[in-house]
This record gives sequence, structure tokens and C-alpha cells, in this order.
Amino acid sequence: MNLRRRTQKQVGPEPADGGATRVAGEPGRAPDDVPGAPPASPGAREGVEDASTIDKSLDRDRDVDPDQIDEEALLAEYEAEKPARHLTGIPGHVVAVVGVGLSLFALYWVFNPMPRQVYLPLFLSIGLFLTFLTYRGWGRSDKDKLKGKADHPNILDWLLALVSLAPGLYMVYDWQGFFRRAIVPTDTDLIVGTLLVLLVLEAARRTVGLLVPIVVLGFLAMAYFGSSMPSPFTTADFQWPRLIGHNVMGTQGIFGVPLDVAATYIILFTIYGAVLAASGATKFFIDLSFAAFGQSAAGPGRTVTLSGFLLGTVSGSGVATTVTLGGFGWPLLRKAGYSSEAGGGVLAAAGIGAIMSPPTLGAAAFIIAELLNVSYLEVLIWATIPTILYYLGIILAIEFDARRHGTHQVEVEDKSAWRLLFRFGYHFSSLAAIVFFLALGYTPFRAVVYATALAFLLSFLDREHWMTPKRLWHALGQGAVGALSVIPVMAVAGIIVGVMTLTGLALRLAGIIVDFAGGSLALTALFSAVVVVLLGLAVPVTASFIISFVIISPALQQVGVEPFAAAMFIFYYAVLSEVSPPTALSPFAAAAITGGKPVPTMWLTWKYTLPAFLVPFIFVLSPNGVGLLFEGGAATVAIAFVASSLAVGALAVVTGKWLIGPAGWPERVLFLAAALALLVMEPLWIGVGLAFGIAGTLVHLLMRRRAGHSVGGPLGAMLPGGEGDAEQASQAPDARAGSGATTAAPPSTTGTDTRGER
Repeated sequence: MNLRRRTQKQVGPEPADGGATRVAGEPGRAPDDVPGAPPASPGAREGVEDASTIDKSLDRDRDVDPDQIDEEALLAEYEAEKPARHLTGIPGHVVAVVGVGLSLFALYWVFNPMPRQVYLPLFLSIGLFLTFLTYRGWGRSDKDKLKGKADHPNILDWLLALVSLAPGLYMVYDWQGFFRRAIVPTDTDLIVGTLLVLLVLEAARRTVGLLVPIVVLGFLAMAYFGSSMPSPFTTADFQWPRLIGHNVMGTQGIFGVPLDVAATYIILFTIYGAVLAASGATKFFIDLSFAAFGQSAAGPGRTVTLSGFLLGTVSGSGVATTVTLGGFGWPLLRKAGYSSEAGGGVLAAAGIGAIMSPPTLGAAAFIIAELLNVSYLEVLIWATIPTILYYLGIILAIEFDARRHGTHQVEVEDKSAWRLLFRFGYHFSSLAAIVFFLALGYTPFRAVVYATALAFLLSFLDREHWMTPKRLWHALGQGAVGALSVIPVMAVAGIIVGVMTLTGLALRLAGIIVDFAGGSLALTALFSAVVVVLLGLAVPVTASFIISFVIISPALQQVGVEPFAAAMFIFYYAVLSEVSPPTALSPFAAAAITGGKPVPTMWLTWKYTLPAFLVPFIFVLSPNGVGLLFEGGAATVAIAFVASSLAVGALAVVTGKWLIGPAGWPERVLFLAAALALLVMEPLWIGVGLAFGIAGTLVHLLMRRRAGHSVGGPLGAMLPGGEGDAEQASQAPDARAGSGATTAAPPSTTGTDTRGER
């Protein structure tokens, strides 16, 4: 499949699973007319090129049109969640009506709580009904696409959708009796329970692929044939009635914490994201990024990075954010002088940050709050400093790359960031409202509903994005459909958790990890990180977190790690699996957009995200490291933040090969030693790290002096004969010299969905 171009009006559907904007180019349509492409600058003048048609000569050489990226094909290839159908006609109306109904049902539950044994079966049944209509049972042939054949549900899809309503209705009809019979199920209970297991496995296969159902079946087989399993996995044999009773008729299987999170946190946040996007927030976020950071050699990279952070508020998927950024970010990066691989690295690193950035984070953050029985606000606080360090590392790497590679300035249309903030800055208020209501003691559910209502009301400040009844209807429908890719995964992940608790394998596997590490905290953390990343290569972030938590968290706690630190450690490595080899979903998706080589793009992404791989070890291995999670007192937090920030800066010098000028291996070795010493977080080692950093700086200045370069500023004054730095123009040539400046207009966005996995 050609992942770079659309060959027809609409290749497949606009995914309804809640991702960022899905827009297709149309044959015979001028690039400037493509939705989501940067519009022509009204102030364009002769000799100044509009960035909406950036460097088309390069595209002719590669036979690539940057304004026509087949986002659906990219998501189908690289994202864990599969794209959904674009339904029209009767199926589309049915899905819209039921989707709006599911959103209203979730909103009703917030203010009129009902027993979870009633709410969850009904929520799951409706979710499965929508899933079977919205997600294909198998791929769509290229022949059908070229013919423009309607991609509607077939008879089997309708049959499965209708059958999926039966288990929920059966359970709710006598819910007290049903859940009381968990130890001794009736024959009817077994039939209904088995049917539900098969339905959620098929729904998971449609949304995230075959591997997750296979893993679930493997866990069920491990429990069923427990006595036949090799040591140390041997358990008692659990017969099918016992497995159904525990995993379907109890609260630790399908209807456990994962599905509870999907039916409360996730559905409400996807509704919020859909309303926020419909109110024009997405366009404002992108415009603000261009206005704030566009006017410098490093501006394009900074623009893409800030856009990724802001878009993460309405898209909790790393790959979806990467693909969305690629639509407008790659032409900008390319014109600035980024290679295909370097540009792909920036896109992937910015996109992956969407899952780990407050105030929404990913779905796993909601699960942390439930599993640890803490407020969601506390989880947001834990994530604040690691998020700052993550983006600090990216920004420093971008700054050094801009100087080392001599990237060019790409002038953006003359828009004032302050004017944009004054006119449209109200879009931030609903995000702040979530934190505000949480701080006042409101439940996360009410906080996000009130924030959604605020976003709805504020939409009337912009005539172009008024939340008309039609827009509101669409947002409510998209909010429900946006959660569909998560609902089946949460249900089957609950089965895994149920099997682990039933058999006691969780503690046994944790003991195996600790024994293999010889009781060493450092080795246990290292092995745990490897296990989480490997698991994340096979299953989506949320599922890998849930599975890892029941196995890895007990292992880390056995060697003295606090539960909250263990949970955050697992969370970050589950997220980072999206940039880890050999799959590296986000970098590979970025490479498909830029036309770069996938493996070099992956390694460059690693360069940008390296601090994120090291920071989790700090709050696991160092007693003072918990300061990064705002634990341990003000002094501990301050020391941890300053030391880790300096360590991130030192790592940027090592990977970026730049300080004041090009950095050679002697100073890079010294800065590497400085970073590692600072990460220990002990006062003595912090002093050692600072000494190595100062030594690396002095060596760098001396080597530049020896090479005949002048050194300016305070650092240059430290050396005999230091003077102003007169070589900046030669080290980082301005785009105005030679090729001329270019003018980029911020892209206009026509609509944005919210992905389910938040």
C-alpha cells in the first residue's frame, strides 16, 4: 500500500476512533485547497515563497506530495488501534444515535450514580455494539477502495452487534443474583459468560489486532492447564466454570478496574476532547505554536514540539499526534533544512509526548489513580517534573541541531502570539478548570464534565466555531466513538488481571524477577524496564501497563521501591515502547511521512527522548529521586529538579555534539560523566557531576581557542584573549543568505477527532 499519497477522493474512512484530524486530499484539488494544509500567505510577495507549497521541487524528485498524506493508511500500519469505518447512510445514523446515547449515559452516570454491576455491563454491551459496526472484521481490499464501494457493516457485523447486547441485558435483569452466583454459575450463566468472553476477544482483535486476544487466551490456558505448566508457572487447574465465575461474574475480571476506568475517566475525557476540538482549540494551538516559535533557525523544531504538547490535550495517542504533526510540520522542517531522518525524529518525539503530558496524560494515568487509590490530581502532580524534563531534552537537542546543521529560519505569517493569546487564550481555561476543580476536591468525573461545559460555553466567543446543535451532536457522537478502541482492550486486560489474581502468578513472577536480579535494586529496575518495553512492543500502551503493573510493581516493591514510584516507572516505560526498537511505531510512522529511512529515524528519536529513558530510574534508584514526583519535601524536590535539569542539559551536549560550537569526544565524555553523576542525586555525586561539567566546558573552550575560533560572552572572558563570537553566521547560516527566507502561514484545521487512548 502506498502510505504517502491518496489516489482517490477518500481512501477508506475518516477514522471514527477519535484520533487527531483525518483529512484527505482530493484529485484535481489545488494543494492550497487541501484541508489542513497551510493557506497561502496574503502578504506573500515576489521572492518570498509561501510555506504551504514548500519546496515542491524536492517532492518532484521524490514523487511525494507533502499536502497529501494518507493519514488513515499510516495509522492502520503503525498505530496499535486500527482505523474505523467512515459510515454513511443508515449505518452512520445508527452509530451516531447510539454513540450520542452512550455519551449521554456516561454523563448521566456522573450525576446519578448506579451500581457498577449495572452500569458496566450496559456500558460494555453498548460499546461492543458500536465496535462491531464501526470496526472491520478484516481489511478492505484496494479494489473496493478504488471502486469507491461503500464500507458498510455486513450481515455478520450486524449479527455480532445485536448479539453483544444480550449479555448486558441478561446480567442487568437480575444483577444481584447474577453476581452472587459467581462461585457456582448456572448453565445459562456459563453460556452468557462464555459468549461475552468471545465477543470481547473479537472486538479486541478488530481494534488492536490479533496479538492481544492471543495473549489473553494464553493466560486463560495457563490457568486451565495450571498443573501441566512447567515450573515455576505451575498452579492448580481452574475449570471453566471457575474461570467464568471469576472473570465475568466478579469484579476482578472483565468488570474490573480497567473497564471501570474506560467507562468513567476515558469516555468523559474523549467527550471533553471532542468538544474542545470542535470549539476551535486545535487551530488555536497550532497558530500559537507558529506565532511563538517560528522566527528563528530553531523555530520550526520548537513549533512542532509545542504543537505536539498542545495537541496532546485532545489526542492521547502518540502515533496519531505524530501523523497529525507531520501534515503541517514536515514541510516546515524540511524547508528549514532538516533531513528526512532528523525531521522524523522531531515529529515522533513531539508526538509521543502527548501520552505523558498533563493535564490529560494517557489512559494508564487514570488506572494508576484507581489502582493506588489516589486522586487523579496527585497523578498529574507526579507527572509534572518528568514532563518538563522530557520537553527540556527535546528543546535543547533541537537548539543544538539547529546550530550544528545550520538550519534556516522559516518566517511565519505576521501574527502576534500575544494577540492570539488575548483573542483565543480562553481555550486554555477549560484545561486549567480541570486542575482547579480537582484541587477543590471534586471527583475527576465532575471536574471534566464541568470543564466540558466551560469549553462548550466559550465556543460562543468565536463565531466560526459556535457549538451549534449539529456540532454538539457530532461532538457527543465522536466522544463515544473515540473510546471504542479502548473499551475492548480494557475488558480483555481485565481478564489477564483476573487470571493473575486467581492463580497467584503475579507474586510468583515478581519473585522470579527479583531472584534473577539477585535482590539488587538496580538490576531489578533494569530487568523491569526491559520487560515493560518488550511487552509494549506487542500490545498497546494501556494494556502493556496493566499487565506490567500486576507483575512488575510487586517486584519493585519487594526491593524497596514505593508503590507510586513503581507505578510511574512502569507508566513511562510503557509509553516509551512506542519509540523502542524493533517496532518503534511513532518513528516508523514519522519516517513514512518524511520519506526517511526508518531505522536512522528511530535512533534519532532515541536521541531526542533519551532523558525520558533515564529519568524513571532516578525516582526508583535514588532516595532523593522521588523529589521528581514532588515527594520528600521542598528541599528534596528543588535539589532533584535542578540536578536532573543539569543532567538533561549535559546529555544534550553528548548527543547533540554541540556546546558553544561543535563538541568533540573529550568534552562529550566529560559531560556524559557529569550527567551520570548528577543522576545519582546524592550531594557528593552532584558535586562530582558539576566538576565534570565545568571541566567539560573548559576543555571545550580551550579546544575552540586552539582551533582558532573566537569565543564570546562570559565563557569566552574566562580564557586569555577571549573576545566576541564572530563566527555565528558561518556556523548557523541564516535562511536569508543564499536561498532566501520563506513565509509560512499556520495551517487551518477543519476538524479534529479525539483518539480513545488517552
